[in-house]
Amino acid sequence: MTTQIERSLVLVKPDGFARGLSGEVLRRIEAKGYTLAALAVTTPTREQLAEHYAEHEGKPFYEPLVDFMSSGQVTAVVIEGHRCIEGFRALAGATDPTAALPGTIRGDLGRDWGKKVQENIVHGSDSPESAAREIAIWFPNL
Repeated sequence: MTTQIERSLVLVKPDGFARGLSGEVLRRIEAKGYTLAALAVTTPTREQLAEHYAEHEGKPFYEPLVDFMSSGQVTAVVIEGHRCIEGFRALAGATDPTAALPGTIRGDLGRDWGKKVQENIVHGSDSPESAAREIAIWFPNL
């Protein structure tokens, strides 16, 4: 078992930001014991999102996803802590908010709105490699 401190990118997506849920998401991250290393409120550009979602380019959900993610402000956060990538993903809950368990961010705060893209409040990096790549996109000076 490693004791290395990880970093992860967390995004409060436009749906969560518009609903005023950034504070609640940050509260849950801090209550879990992770540290906020960087924070910014920004409206993502299509170019930034093309880089972030490059592995999905050409898939049917790609354009609706980029449209959704560029539709408003997001709260971008770098969190730090032991196993924070795995820990935040558990805290976030299943991608589908209808299936997400109570007690998770998506289970408590999300729902299916019947749109082309799942608006599920948060994004969290899925691996150390993804975290490093994503943090460089959203926080190039970090």
